[in-house]
Amino acid sequence: MQSLPRFPLFKPIELDDRQFMSGILRDYRPGTSEFTFTNLFIWRNHYDFQWSVHRDWLCLIGREGDGPCFAMGPAGPPGSTEVVRMLLEWLKEHKGIAEPCIERADEKLALESSSLPGLEVEERREHFDYVYLTQDLIDLAGNKHRTKRNHINQFYRAYQSYVYEELEERHIGACLEVQEKWCLARRCKEDLNLLGEWEATKEILSSFRALEVAGAVILVDGEVKAFTLGESMASDMAVIHIEKADPEVPGLYQLINQQFCARKWHNVKFVNREQDLGIPGLRDAKLSYGPDHFVKKYRITLKR
Repeated sequence: MQSLPRFPLFKPIELDDRQFMSGILRDYRPGTSEFTFTNLFIWRNHYDFQWSVHRDWLCLIGREGDGPCFAMGPAGPPGSTEVVRMLLEWLKEHKGIAEPCIERADEKLALESSSLPGLEVEERREHFDYVYLTQDLIDLAGNKHRTKRNHINQFYRAYQSYVYEELEERHIGACLEVQEKWCLARRCKEDLNLLGEWEATKEILSSFRALEVAGAVILVDGEVKAFTLGESMASDMAVIHIEKADPEVPGLYQLINQQFCARKWHNVKFVNREQDLGIPGLRDAKLSYGPDHFVKKYRITLKR
């Protein structure tokens, strides 16, 4: 990696930045799904993520489409509220943002910021991470998971058997075909978020070795019909970045979710399945698995 970009200079995120950025993120441990290098890297084009360093803090800015530039919560040691204020004032004065904000701030940073004059803090429900007990996702026990079990049984009735394999380079082309089929069914090109997810999926599949993420596929009749990728984000938590299945095969989503947890993440207590972005169908699906808790996120803005 070249010399570090020092605030107010920012640079786009590149794969070579992984070691440095991951080191800070591991030490900071905010617990939010955005703050893994993998997430920032695969979504870097969609959000135009760029990074800089101010003293001991990692600073990130981004924008979505034609929207205004925003900052993420600074990652680093305690006492980062002064950096929050600095970033907000810089966005206003040097980027011309009328209403500068910090997006997806974690609960600790939000609590610290709420006590400071001149800052406003608000919950952003659409960005809350859904966190589940891993064993719940494996067992699918009880009445609340009856529908999930029924979906998996529906798969077995239709196909009798499947093959589960860890993701390897030889699977990548088939995974991309599954994603493309999924996108065609949901008209990704007409939805900015789905189009961004399509690009993020291609990024993580093409760089999964370098990113050191874990992945798995399910083959039905010798063909890849579902795939998933995730990684450890803490000693007791894994995060699932991408999960896709052939929309014409019933029960595949429930099956690959259960099997990935059972075979890869059974030794960690929690699985973070990220946010719902306020999409009603996605929210219903995530709630239906019965989350153990949410990782709350906030927007921090300068008071007018």
